[in-house]
Amino acid sequence: MSTRFAAVTLATIAALAGTAFGQCDGSKTAASCEGEAQASGRGAAMAVAFHQGADNIVATAKGAGMFKTLLAAAAAADLAGPLSEGGPFTVFAPTDEAFALLPKGTVETLLKPENKAKLAALLKFHVVPGVLDSRQVTRLSGATSLNGQRIGFSSTDTGVSIDGATVVKADIGCSNGVIHVIDRVIMPAGDNIAGVAQSAGMFGTLLSAAQAAGLVPALTGQADLTVFAPTDEAFALLPKGTVETLLKPENKDKLASILKYHVVAGRVYAADAAKLSAAETLNGQSVVIDLADGALRIDGARVVKADIDASNGVIHVIDRVILPE
Repeated sequence: MSTRFAAVTLATIAALAGTAFGQCDGSKTAASCEGEAQASGRGAAMAVAFHQGADNIVATAKGAGMFKTLLAAAAAADLAGPLSEGGPFTVFAPTDEAFALLPKGTVETLLKPENKAKLAALLKFHVVPGVLDSRQVTRLSGATSLNGQRIGFSSTDTGVSIDGATVVKADIGCSNGVIHVIDRVIMPAGDNIAGVAQSAGMFGTLLSAAQAAGLVPALTGQADLTVFAPTDEAFALLPKGTVETLLKPENKDKLASILKYHVVAGRVYAADAAKLSAAETLNGQSVVIDLADGALRIDGARVVKADIDASNGVIHVIDRVILPE
């Protein structure tokens, strides 16, 4: 990350905005496309963004004249310095009009000193370490932001979206990265793992088990976790009476061991998990990870929905309960 880049001047932004968006070869998986893009992320593929004489990200944004709210927020969150001197970064920058679309009073509330941490988390969700030009963005399914959560990318014949926000101008080169202008503010997940699971409405048994095993504090804590979460239907596939037995106080340790077998420390997104053959769980044993019939599997359980972000980790939904030895 120590390499510094120079970029195009503001006079060439209009030309850069017309850069064609490339596409990932349809014969490749999203994971392989992501790997290729990351491998070349600071190489020759980035030439469009780097020419001598450009300003840094903050100075470029000031010169553009349409990021006053973003710059005020960055200053309030103590991020203006890092965005000026650090990097390289890719910034998905909401315009002043994008911030104006937020509910009335939202910006004013976020700018209050007591909300500094929340504001910083929001802004970091708009920043990816390293440099992704428009071609790379369309080759990826997403990227991990500076706040730890993953931003989703999608592209169609009509344009490119970043977590649902439309890219209205791409490839504004800066001395320490690149800016892509988006038409609305994107929001990171605000709820913790337990809250996200509760809202989903299909993890009632898992949450009851976590409560009985004394694991709710871990699911609501600050440490990032990856949870392979069986649905209520998955628990129903266990032999009759199994759940009821496990929920008894005398079986608390056994229940905790089973649940910890579904949890890995840190955030492990699907694209990263697909590159692994195993991962150590919180109960000390490792789960086997593989790809079968185009689906990611954890100890044979199929991941039916991946990459559900929470403020303290990520959830992958699986179709059965996995059991440690």
